[in-house]
Amino acid sequence: MTHGTSALDDPVGRSLRGPHARFARRLGKAVTYLPEVTTFSAVSVDADADAPDWDDLAELLGPGEFADMFSSPATPPSGWEPVFRLEGRQMIRRGEGRPGHPPVRPGTEVVELTADDVPQMLDLVARTRPGPFRPRTRELGTYLGVRDNGTLVAMAGERLRPPGWTEISAVCTAPEARGRGHAARLVRALTARITARGERPFLHVAETNTGAIGLYERLGFETRKQVTFRGFRTP
Repeated sequence: MTHGTSALDDPVGRSLRGPHARFARRLGKAVTYLPEVTTFSAVSVDADADAPDWDDLAELLGPGEFADMFSSPATPPSGWEPVFRLEGRQMIRRGEGRPGHPPVRPGTEVVELTADDVPQMLDLVARTRPGPFRPRTRELGTYLGVRDNGTLVAMAGERLRPPGWTEISAVCTAPEARGRGHAARLVRALTARITARGERPFLHVAETNTGAIGLYERLGFETRKQVTFRGFRTP
C-alpha cells in the first residue's frame, strides 16, 4: 500500500484527530494528549494567523502549563514563554536496509511489554532519556523490549499514528548493554509489524544524535525533512 507523506507534516494533530482520538482532549481546533499518556499538543497548521487556536490550547492546558508542540512550525502569540528548542530530523523508511542481523547475546530475548513492565520501562527511560515517556505511553502502540537474564535493558515502541504511518519511538538501551545490537533488533521487529499491517514506519531523532542517525540509515530510513522540536509555557 502506498501512503502520501502529507500526514507527517502534522503528526501530532493527525494522530489525535484520527487513530489516537481516544487519547485526546479537544477545545476548538486545539488538541492535546491526556497528560498521563504523553506531552504533545497541536493547533491547526496555519495557526500563525489564527489566535483563537492558541487561546483554546491555553484554556485546555491551563495557565502556566507546558505546551509541547513537538515539530509544529506554528508560532504562538506573545506571552507564551519558550521552554526548549531542539533541532532534529524526521526520517521515513524507504529501503530494506542492509542485510544481516547482529548476533544474539545468550540469555537475551525480545518480548512484548505489558502494563506490568511499566515500572521497569520508566526506570530505563529515566536512565537513558530517549524523549517524553509517561505511565500510559505504552498504550499508544506495541512496545518491545530486550531482557538480559530477566532485566529490561533495551526497548522501543510505537507512538504517533498519523493515518497510514506509525512512528517508532523510545528507542533506548541501558549503558551497560550498548554495542550489542539491541536497538537494531527492536527497530527491525517493529518495522516488520508496521509494514505487515499495511502502514509505513517513520521516526524522529535529534540532530546531535549522529550514532542513532547512522543506525537508522543502515536500517533503510532516510531523512524526509529537518524539524525543530519546541515547547512553551502557556500565559
